[in-house]
Amino acid sequence: MGSKNKLKRFKENETFSNVYQPKRDKLLDGAFPIKGNWNLEVFKNNNPIVLELGCGKGEYTLALAERYPDKNFIGIDIKGARFWRGAKTALEKDIYNAAFLRIQIELIEYCFASNEVDEIWITFPDPQIKYKRTKHRLTNLQFLDRYKNILKPGGLVHLKTDSEFMHGYTLGLLHGLNKEIIYSNHDIYTNYGSPEVVTAVQTFYEQQYLENDKPITYLQFKLN
Repeated sequence: MGSKNKLKRFKENETFSNVYQPKRDKLLDGAFPIKGNWNLEVFKNNNPIVLELGCGKGEYTLALAERYPDKNFIGIDIKGARFWRGAKTALEKDIYNAAFLRIQIELIEYCFASNEVDEIWITFPDPQIKYKRTKHRLTNLQFLDRYKNILKPGGLVHLKTDSEFMHGYTLGLLHGLNKEIIYSNHDIYTNYGSPEVVTAVQTFYEQQYLENDKPITYLQFKLN
């Protein structure tokens, strides 16, 4: 994507009513008024809040929002030029239960209050395989602690990935922490019994993985 296109999308994001782009320093100062008030200020209802971390173009967030109108979905990514497409489509199609938040995921606790979130989806994250990149892995211990702090008791985390490494790493970590694993599958499209919510929605890249016979793994677990 050219720099002019990116700038155009950044500018357009600023006009979208479903996009929130708090400044880092404001977050660190605790000056984000929507924290703890997403249902009241943004969605105008009391429906469950579901986050997608690293939402990319927002296609998974939108698909879930359309499929589950009784839930509120927030796609989170630092790359606003990517989720511009999802935000624009949501407005064009009047998908009122989808919003987008441009932040670094390590700042998630500054945007959501304790017990404010019902579910978290982590879809096809970069597995950060090299050891020195462990701190960037979205299911490392530090990130799991952040998620636990904003999830309601019994809240669910979903990890859907094409990386067997990421699946195994997370599964091992959860076992070591004695966390409750609800479901684990190394190939959701060839094994019977996979949750319908996992197989019903596919991203563009996921469809490419499947065409190349690449297994898709899935974990569902609780942190508190």
